[in-house]
Amino acid sequence: MMRYFFKRLFSLGLSLIVASVVIFVVVEVAPGDPATFMLGINAQPDTVAALRTELGLDQSKLARYLSWAGGMLTGDFGMSYTYRTPVAQMIADRLWVSLPLAIYALTLSTLIAFPAGIFAAARRGGSGDLAVTGATQLGVAIPNFWFAMMLVLIFAINLSWFSAGGFPGWDVGFWAGLKALTLPAIALALPQAAILTRVMRSSLLDILNEDFIRTARAKGLSARQALWRHGVRNALIPVLTIIGLQFAFLLAGAIIIEQVFFLPGLGRLIFQAITQRDLIVVESVVMLLVFAVIMVNFLVDLAYAAIDPRLRART
Repeated sequence: MMRYFFKRLFSLGLSLIVASVVIFVVVEVAPGDPATFMLGINAQPDTVAALRTELGLDQSKLARYLSWAGGMLTGDFGMSYTYRTPVAQMIADRLWVSLPLAIYALTLSTLIAFPAGIFAAARRGGSGDLAVTGATQLGVAIPNFWFAMMLVLIFAINLSWFSAGGFPGWDVGFWAGLKALTLPAIALALPQAAILTRVMRSSLLDILNEDFIRTARAKGLSARQALWRHGVRNALIPVLTIIGLQFAFLLAGAIIIEQVFFLPGLGRLIFQAITQRDLIVVESVVMLLVFAVIMVNFLVDLAYAAIDPRLRART
């Protein structure tokens, strides 16, 4: 297991290095100069040059990359060009919204998908299976921002159970913050739950057709016992992959939902930074999200090895 762990850890470090280079190059080649954008097209050249020097934009790209990458290793993401505040502080403030939202949505998605997928697989071809399959098709087809607007219309405007948007902050109280994130989390969770349900059902049906399930039934286990003792655990490997990808998507891809509910999360931060040509913020937030994706995949790989010892034997 330790050999497998260090092998995956080396792959994680290499992936982060490559990702940082790609992110920096892609952002730097994008058209537009931050200093010119901040001062306007009518600014004097010497004023623009002075601002570029102040922001460090007059340095070589290699020097700027090394400064940015080296700073990230110590938690220093640099200073925002637009707001002149530490990028790390800006990310930390918004991470306390995006991270709980992603965890909340993933929890709801998992709580919905696992029972629904197992229920559908246990009743393959029956009315229950058809009902779950039909519901998942709707969940996959309908975009989450439409769910978000319907939730606002029903539960915020008509019923007045929740606020239509905004986030009061965790200092107001845990339940107040959780209530503000409930509708956005549901809007994010429902489409992801539909995908996860289909994967769980498909994976479990494949496992139930394996020889070891028939052997377990021949030894006297009931269909329910064989399902829970042998089927569910062996069906978890592809499901864990989807859960890992979903968490990364929920953390990085909630920009539209954050716009609908006016949430001050990472999605809105990176959207505003792109429009303002705040390159250091864009690079740092994207790198953080890439790190989250790679780290989640790393943890999923370790979970694979814990569930299936055959993976450890191959290393």
